[in-house]
Amino acid sequence: MTELVLFSIAESLIAKLASQAYEETSQVLGLYHHLQEFTQTLSLVKAVLLDAEEKQQQNYELQEWLRQVKHVFSDAENVLDEFECETLRKEVVQAHGSATTKVAHFFSTSNPLVFRYRLAQHIKKIKKRLDKVAADRHKFGLETTDIDRRVVHRRDMTYSYVVDSDVIGRNHDKENIIRLLVQQNPNNNDKSLSVISIVGIPGLGKTTLAKIVFNDRRIHELFQLKMWVCVSNDFNIKQVVIKILNSNKDSAHQQNLDMVDMEQLQSQLRNKLASKKFLLVLDDVWNEDLVKWVELRDLIQVDATGSKILVTTRSHVTASMMGTVPSYILEGLSLEDSLSLFVKWAFKEEEKRNSYLVNIGKEIVKKCNGVPLAVRTLGSLLFSKDNREEWEFVRDNEIWNSMKSESGMFAALKLSFDQMPSNLRRCFALFNLYPCGHAFDSFDVTSLWGALGFLPSPNRNQILKHGANQYLCELFSRSFLQDFVDYGIGFGFKIHDLVHDIARYLGRDSIMVRYPFVFRPEERYVQHLSFPENVEVENFPIHKFVSVRTILFPTSGVGANSEVFLLKCTSRCKRLRFLDLSDSMYEALPPYIGKLKHLRYLSLENNNNLKRLPDSLCNLLKLEVLILSGCSELLTLPNGLRKLISLQHLEITTKLRVLPEDEIANLSSLRILRIEFCNNVESLFEGIKLPTLKVLCIANCQSLKSLPLDIEHFPELETLLVDNCDVLEFSKEHNNQNSNLRLKIVNFISLPQLVTLPHWLQGSVDTLQYLLISSCNNLVGLPKWLSAMNGLKTLCHKLS
Repeated sequence: MTELVLFSIAESLIAKLASQAYEETSQVLGLYHHLQEFTQTLSLVKAVLLDAEEKQQQNYELQEWLRQVKHVFSDAENVLDEFECETLRKEVVQAHGSATTKVAHFFSTSNPLVFRYRLAQHIKKIKKRLDKVAADRHKFGLETTDIDRRVVHRRDMTYSYVVDSDVIGRNHDKENIIRLLVQQNPNNNDKSLSVISIVGIPGLGKTTLAKIVFNDRRIHELFQLKMWVCVSNDFNIKQVVIKILNSNKDSAHQQNLDMVDMEQLQSQLRNKLASKKFLLVLDDVWNEDLVKWVELRDLIQVDATGSKILVTTRSHVTASMMGTVPSYILEGLSLEDSLSLFVKWAFKEEEKRNSYLVNIGKEIVKKCNGVPLAVRTLGSLLFSKDNREEWEFVRDNEIWNSMKSESGMFAALKLSFDQMPSNLRRCFALFNLYPCGHAFDSFDVTSLWGALGFLPSPNRNQILKHGANQYLCELFSRSFLQDFVDYGIGFGFKIHDLVHDIARYLGRDSIMVRYPFVFRPEERYVQHLSFPENVEVENFPIHKFVSVRTILFPTSGVGANSEVFLLKCTSRCKRLRFLDLSDSMYEALPPYIGKLKHLRYLSLENNNNLKRLPDSLCNLLKLEVLILSGCSELLTLPNGLRKLISLQHLEITTKLRVLPEDEIANLSSLRILRIEFCNNVESLFEGIKLPTLKVLCIANCQSLKSLPLDIEHFPELETLLVDNCDVLEFSKEHNNQNSNLRLKIVNFISLPQLVTLPHWLQGSVDTLQYLLISSCNNLVGLPKWLSAMNGLKTLCHKLS
């Protein structure tokens, strides 16, 4: 629902137009006057947008006006993007162009005179449309509100590992479930699996209950093997088996088994379960197909004596079908427990509690009908707010009547969403592009936000993820995200199904494509397309989506795999900002890729057939993220990489023996570099300076012998990950005082030649915060100087 985030878009446009870069370039091109007038009118429209958002629900004329504003803003963003592209093109021509290139540039359509005339015409047309919608604002009696007072707060990141003491009102349920898991089957000769189902409405805490049971000491002692699998609404037998096989591994060591056939997977599964008494949790099961369940059960039932399966589901049909004992029906919390939970989330522990606010809280809690997620969401919404009007607003809001639900859950989430600032709403709405139950990686989500311009611009010393992580913290604090896992250089998390429903409610300018697909004319302005299923996209009418900015394949193992689709994307989707072609099977990209001048993000990850890339790819001057990892057959990299002056994040897999390090060193905006499965590369960065690099990841480079690191060549490096490089010996690096770095996060994983920690790590004595050493089995010990690491917060040392 873009109509709910227009204020944020207006703010972004005005901020761009007010920047020094726009002012200087517009004066050079003679467009300063045009843009100033446009900014003034834009400010008039922006001033009434917040009030329009509030009043649009029952006013269809106002909704139509907001749709017109949305289209004008969208076209304005495209024009300003043209402006930025021209500025970058001029910079590249001056820095890297030959005399011939400069002459060609003068006679091209990017000639300043031609560009100035063409852009001026575009601006005049958009300003004329903007003038009309600005004049129409008077029809609706809208109040002027120029500042969105709903702000993103600065909060520390916390994580959702469930501790018993944090769970209120579920101890009785926990003991009942443990009793069911501990008890023997009535028939001792029965080797069939025992299945216990926890069933209840959304938001009751079925998953939370299963977690505190799963982590209980008694359960740990009873079962030799414990496995947790989130199934969600896609009950795909193969994917469930893969999740079971990967269930005890951290994210760094999970196997990519999508290409393994089912017969091999069955064999691996039998080996894993054989002769072990196991507990398998199947969380959030939607499947009501008995045939699928029986097929999975038969695969799991390997010498199953004493083994148990614990299922959580909202479906009584599913619970009855899978369970071998009567379903455990989870009820809502008592009013007393609900109020305790609310108080825990609404007040600081040391805070003196206002009795009047507590009484209002009690009335709010009654509306939640004992649903913990609703209680927690509203408690976090009112956290540390001492204004009684804000509490009364939540208690008396008409949304409780307009959104009837036995749980009050949707109304609670909608209330919390309504209090989000406009820029955070834009980010949250894009969760609609991912399927229910999706396991999110913070990099994927924040890259999407960044490519679409939804994040605050980082300063010179930051990378884009800093602002993004602040947004993730805010969403987590509002109970919109759950299951946070910190893996050092990023986060994993999930969202509740009901939260996904809210995102879907907002996502009018997004489509998750399911087949069969029928195009409707009103969808032509849709900006974001997601393809979560492995379907034939060759005949998909991508050319009809004239405003599309995002093409995403969010599910692991699902790719485009159609030459026709790729040609249409690159030749007709001129406004693309985010193009995800991961897990596809292309051998090459068409040269048209270089025409996507607005593109910020391009992923070709795991294109195992990709052999070459066109040099025209280096014309993507706005490209910020380029993912080539997992392209195991890539023979070479395109010529002219140094022209990608906006590139901040680069990942490479290639058959090259020597990387084009001079080109990489000239990427003036590069902050993150990942090199993996480059098995022919023997050395990296001999004498090469990467002055802006903050994150360096080297993984699965089996021939790599040398990786010299020092502060002279890596002055900004903060995060280093080195994983599975069999012959790399840090001890052979030259020992000199200048080699010391200023690192904050270091991961050493599966390095058999690592005998002692490298000397240059001592330079990080005052900066290092996180050190992980895993499966480095020849490490003789930790040095004494490690105890002098004053800022070290986390030290993990794991043997394989």
